[in-house]
Amino acid sequence: MKPIVVVGSINIDLVVHARHIPRSGETIMGQSFQTFFGGKGANQAVAIAKLGNSVSMIGKVGLDVFGDQLLAELKRAGVDERAILRVPGASGVAVITTEESAENTIIVVAGANGRVESADIARSSDLLRSASMVLTQLEIPMETVVALAEACERYNVPLILDPAPAAHLPTELLRRVAWLTPNETEVLYLTKTGRRIETEIVARELAELLLNQGAQNVLLKLGAKGSYLATKDGLRKFVEPLKVVAKDTTAAGDAYNAAFAVALSEGLAPVNAAQFASAAAAISVTRDGAQSSLANRNEVNELLARKQN
Repeated sequence: MKPIVVVGSINIDLVVHARHIPRSGETIMGQSFQTFFGGKGANQAVAIAKLGNSVSMIGKVGLDVFGDQLLAELKRAGVDERAILRVPGASGVAVITTEESAENTIIVVAGANGRVESADIARSSDLLRSASMVLTQLEIPMETVVALAEACERYNVPLILDPAPAAHLPTELLRRVAWLTPNETEVLYLTKTGRRIETEIVARELAELLLNQGAQNVLLKLGAKGSYLATKDGLRKFVEPLKVVAKDTTAAGDAYNAAFAVALSEGLAPVNAAQFASAAAAISVTRDGAQSSLANRNEVNELLARKQN
């Protein structure tokens, strides 16, 4: 089995749960506080491992106690962490507030993630060449993501880009991305439109805009509304969501990306891969935290089987 390689962020998540997310200037009492292992890159790597695929990660953590804990947890989860470097200073941190509706806000402090450089991509060339697929996000420097895209094109390895947090994407990056997988907020940012995605027609129109910007294939992750596929080969398909009672949406997008990559690497067609990914994401929102919420293969298969019945 060729590994999937994840290049991205590794964080400690500091999570507060409250009745509602505070407005500007408002002080409220929280209901609970917890710490979780997170970072979009690490979340995706752990999700891939839990789904049974070989996975390696490229990234950095600090020389702090969080760095010790983050590396130990990745190894325990089954992620090959040998390409993760330790650097002076703090590891990445995310401060997350969740409310009773299961919505959340997230503030990320990059820490060591901000020091993942193009040189680290070059250093890991053998690992990237061996990959069936590469996943990345935007919690590491943009110039590093561009260098990664160039390397993936050179090695003929498909790259899945989760454009989070939302940022301008250079054309030379977009045209090298095999799959662009924004959520609704990121779609609106990238298309420079205020249109909410309430219908399949709007989803298609916005996906077309992203294809015209240079992306090879687009997957819109629309949460409880489902997802929408638009490919360079002409596929246009809305994928129904799986109905669950949401508790915490943290890492749902990461669960989706990871499962989509696993399914594609196993040869599933994009529509079937999106259905598999929808099940993984649906399970994650029923649980607290980031990596602690991620589903294993049996759980995803069982949910899909119940849907079919």
